[in-house]
Amino acid sequence: MTGSRSNRIAVLIPCYNEEAAIGTVVRDFRQALPSATLYVYDNNSRDRTREVARAAGAVVRREPLQGKGHVVRRMFADIEAEIYVLVDGDDTYDAASAPALIECLLSGHLDMVNAARVTDIKAAYRPGHRFGNVLLTTMVARIFGNRISDMLSGYRVFSRRFVKSFPALSSGFEIETELTVHALELDLPVAEVTTPYKDRPVGSVSKLRTFRDGLRILGTILRLIKQERPMAFFTTLFAVLAVGSVAVIWPVVITFLHTGLVPRLPTAVLATGMMLLAFLSLGCGLILETVTRGRQEMKRLSYLSFPALPTGSGGEPGPEA
Repeated sequence: MTGSRSNRIAVLIPCYNEEAAIGTVVRDFRQALPSATLYVYDNNSRDRTREVARAAGAVVRREPLQGKGHVVRRMFADIEAEIYVLVDGDDTYDAASAPALIECLLSGHLDMVNAARVTDIKAAYRPGHRFGNVLLTTMVARIFGNRISDMLSGYRVFSRRFVKSFPALSSGFEIETELTVHALELDLPVAEVTTPYKDRPVGSVSKLRTFRDGLRILGTILRLIKQERPMAFFTTLFAVLAVGSVAVIWPVVITFLHTGLVPRLPTAVLATGMMLLAFLSLGCGLILETVTRGRQEMKRLSYLSFPALPTGSGGEPGPEA
């Protein structure tokens, strides 16, 4: 065990080449949450990120597998606490909002509070990132529920119950999507609080690549739809294949009705194959829907195997059980 649950609040900061920002992040969160333990997990930085974080007072560890998802998985597994604050190490999020996020978690008996970014600084939120976030968040909201407006925020607060039952599978920036869908899919109690967002300090460079990482996040959404909503996914595939089959075969049918002949046999074979694939997809959807139901029940049981966050008077964490 890396820590103890006597560490009531743990601030988890994944980092990669953030020498210019990490010192300020650690100091600001230490000021905002003086009783918290701050953990910086370095992800193969080539600059002085580790030295600066350690000098600022953080507990510094390393994760050799490259990618934010790998770092978050390692942090969730290693750190023992009651409340977890996950924040990027780029000094764009407001540390002073952390107590309000935690108070929201405690007073509402929640499992996740998402910090929705609000800013008027154009340099803080590039247009491509803003558009991609809106597009991807809207897709998730339509399918899994409209309870989160900033799905790609890197600033969140979690209960121990959420962290220890979360099956982290993503390797990169798509981890935020996985966190959101996990909470929405299990109907966990979540909330969202708006927080200020600012541009990076001089010398800090974004690691997010708009198109490459956007496509990876889109792929993650489609994978999660297939896994968590298989009936909807495969029914859509069934409809596309069935309509395509009818469109392909229709001229052949008309010719057959007039002449009694099937002059385009390859077309008829293609249409038949498409229709067979359509019904095969429908069958897959029906089977996987049952499998998914069982997997969701197991996730729920895993979640319930951890005690709820203890609270005392005034919404503060209660004494150790």
